[in-house]
Amino acid sequence: MTCRSNTINGPTYLIVCLCTQLVLNPIADHNIGSSWNLPLHVKLKTTDMEYLSIENMANVDQKQEKIGDEIKIMTKKKKIGGIKTMPFIFANEICDRFAATGFHSNMITYLTKELNMPLVQASNTLTIFNGTANFMPLFGALIADSFAGRFWTIMAGSIIYELGLISITILAIQPTLQPPPCPTQMNCKEASALQLWVLYISMLLTSIGSGGIRPCVVTFAADQFDMTKSGVAARSWNLFNWYYISMGMAVLTAQTFVVYIQDNVGWGWGLGVPTIAMASSIIAFLVGSPLYNRIKPQGSPLVRLAQVIVAAVKKRKEVVPKDPALLYENRELDAAISLHGRLLHTNQFKWFDKAAIVTDGNATDSKPPNLWRLATVHRVEELKCIIRMFPIWAAGILFFASSSHLLSFTILQAGAMNHHLSHSFQIPPASLSIFSNITMVIGLVLYECLFVPFARRFTRNPSGITCLQRMGVGYVVNILATIVASFVEIKRKAVASDHNLLDDPNAIIPITVFWLAPQFCLQGLAEVFMSVGHLEFLYDQSPESMRNTALALYWIAIGMGDYVGTLIVSLIHKYSGMKSNWLPDRNLNRGKLECYYWLVSGIQVINVVYYVICSWLYTYKPLEEVSETCKEEVEDLAGNKIPSMILDGRNGHGEVELGLGRNETT
Repeated sequence: MTCRSNTINGPTYLIVCLCTQLVLNPIADHNIGSSWNLPLHVKLKTTDMEYLSIENMANVDQKQEKIGDEIKIMTKKKKIGGIKTMPFIFANEICDRFAATGFHSNMITYLTKELNMPLVQASNTLTIFNGTANFMPLFGALIADSFAGRFWTIMAGSIIYELGLISITILAIQPTLQPPPCPTQMNCKEASALQLWVLYISMLLTSIGSGGIRPCVVTFAADQFDMTKSGVAARSWNLFNWYYISMGMAVLTAQTFVVYIQDNVGWGWGLGVPTIAMASSIIAFLVGSPLYNRIKPQGSPLVRLAQVIVAAVKKRKEVVPKDPALLYENRELDAAISLHGRLLHTNQFKWFDKAAIVTDGNATDSKPPNLWRLATVHRVEELKCIIRMFPIWAAGILFFASSSHLLSFTILQAGAMNHHLSHSFQIPPASLSIFSNITMVIGLVLYECLFVPFARRFTRNPSGITCLQRMGVGYVVNILATIVASFVEIKRKAVASDHNLLDDPNAIIPITVFWLAPQFCLQGLAEVFMSVGHLEFLYDQSPESMRNTALALYWIAIGMGDYVGTLIVSLIHKYSGMKSNWLPDRNLNRGKLECYYWLVSGIQVINVVYYVICSWLYTYKPLEEVSETCKEEVEDLAGNKIPSMILDGRNGHGEVELGLGRNETT
């Protein structure tokens, strides 16, 4: 919290400070303890350090009242947020992931076996709707950042998602909404237009609902803690690692319990259980609402980015000054969007600095500037942050594309393999991905408890290694996963050929389904490094007022990966069909799935080279955070003592800023 004053002369300044302390110090003592805890932000004229002049005394009373309100807010914040909110937020996320996984993990079986869809159409249908679900977080993030806030966006998204689950459960239990059974999978009658419309509307509702949940849950959880560099270093645990651990446990439970019900009990209960779980997540999230720290939205981030671009275009003929201190800064204007620190000027993309050039037509003293004509350095740097992040973010698209169809194809592979654990129990094909999630959960725990403390000794980094290094390891491991998948498919077809089963798509090939486990384990290990690192990178390197939108980029990368994966599969299905189709509709034994995996592996190798180049050139955002020294000197200032000054540098108006230390993320 900061109290901002106009420029004040010496004697009057001391009187104002004394009056302010006499009026407000009892309030502070009553609410937040005996120590004076009102950080004051003061601008000093460098041309006259002995005297400070009042520009607008009429604002003093208003600012004192504002300080009193902020004290009450600070007192309230001490009672909300923190670790006590995590059971409710994580309960919501666990139930949500349980429901979403139970709904999606075995859907390829439902579409092909219950609705009689051809393989490629079913796979593409799932991928398209998954892609849509991963694009919706951008809209949800913009709504949350602009006006609704994270809490209400999560609530609305959860309710819409629940409506979608209810709809598809009705589809599963209502016989008139299903085509006739086709046990032979030959000449099957496909679902009618009405049945498909019910399916598509249900999946669309879940896609829209996920748009309100996915980009906001992590940032809402982070809102409950101090996520500054010093705050993160002080904690012995990583929020993003434990977020993924809880999510992995929920997914693991759904892939065993729910999939077993779908395969052995029926699709009515198989989809009804996720519906009940989603309703439970809404209740859990709502129960914890009195404890949450809710940060108010500060307007559309896209509008702010557009304002910088428009202002730069309007001043395209201006010359950027060599001294960045001459560019426009206004801490009070940026206060609401820089609660944890102010972005410092960088020399990259200097063309956008034109937006912060103060010209004769820009009024900066008597009233706030027209932000479509003049932007602050902080707002210009927000745009630069997003631009710098994009190449790193884009590399994730092909990572997710490589695994977009992996589950669909491996479920069909597993369906033709021996998946008995004993004479009386067999593992459902869709539950094979439990190996991925078991590896991910165990890997994250080992990463958090063993690897990070070990690496920290050498790197001095609180996270062990940087986000970029962590992501790079994930890319390499994922290549190994697709290479292993190709060798397993070669082995599977060789066994089928030895037993003359290539032309029988319903035959069980005498090879254990656990041959598919290594590729899933490698994929889970890749998630430990790449997915969590990607999520943490987007949160850490994005402007703090755009974190919902930045985390939406994570889901958009998954969505674009789904679309790219669908494009690859469609092109392969179309052009490889002239001779020997790599991905046949009905009999995978006569296909060349291993060639598909080799192609995907080659694409990933190219992507890794691209990523290494981008990460080598990447510059971490420079951030300025309030220092402890500043806080002590501000306390002296509130006690009518003239403190020693910590001068950060000029802001372009003959002024210097007090008591702010510079921190750069590493």
